[in-house]
Amino acid sequence: METEDILNIIRKGKGKAEIISILEDIQEKYTYLSEEALRLVAAETGCSLTDVYGVATFYKAFSLKPRGKHCVSACRGTACHVRGAETVVAEFKRQLDLEPGETTPDNEISFETVNCLGACALGPIVVSDGHYHANVTKRGVKDIIEATRNGTLESIGGSKDCGFSFEASCPQCGRNLMDIAYPIDGHPSIRINVVTAAGTGWMRLPSRYGSSVKVLEHAVSEDALLTPLCPHCGSNLQGDFDCLECNAPMGDMNVDGGAGIISICSRKGCTGHMLTLNGATI
Repeated sequence: METEDILNIIRKGKGKAEIISILEDIQEKYTYLSEEALRLVAAETGCSLTDVYGVATFYKAFSLKPRGKHCVSACRGTACHVRGAETVVAEFKRQLDLEPGETTPDNEISFETVNCLGACALGPIVVSDGHYHANVTKRGVKDIIEATRNGTLESIGGSKDCGFSFEASCPQCGRNLMDIAYPIDGHPSIRINVVTAAGTGWMRLPSRYGSSVKVLEHAVSEDALLTPLCPHCGSNLQGDFDCLECNAPMGDMNVDGGAGIISICSRKGCTGHMLTLNGATI
């Protein structure tokens, strides 16, 4: 890794608030996050090295070891597990001749397992270069590997990165808020309800961190304030903090079952957001 290149990436960010985007950009360029890169991010953004390391190790989308050209992730969540995920994982291990977390000797494919990909009803789920494969069977593993190596998944909407995405749930009832039927940026969207001047309707948000699009059922102005509601229990999702960019209330959702909290500004046109992991706000 070139120190000056890493510093240029960091300086293009906006400091502490963009730490995840900075780590994504470094990993996209070098396929992993080195110790030197983590130390530079901490020094340049003012975050502690502990916090930077905590973010880099919290999500499997980040890697501290060099990764392959392509990335395959198999879900081992409860729903996928009961539908045969372990058989699928075992077949990937056999055909690729590696363990989860490793890369093939030709540096073509990195294989990993994750706790949940937010598409429980369609399990077992495998994501290859950003493309979701539903109801995967042992027999279908060979086709996924071949398509991944050949890069043909790009033609059906996949992306080549192993981007940082998360699963959101209601902090009150704990129900899953993911909607695989409405992807945004190649990942399942987050669906909640919002109260607007035009009435109550749905709003979909990206589950890929750093993407800020808000898609609403009812058209509203960019400065409109939205009251976020859980579509399952109806709880108001407004949290304790105001947006640092526009002072509007933030809406909170649990990340990956409560391991963290994602806060999104309730103003339609504002991109303000915060991620809280282990008490540290990023």
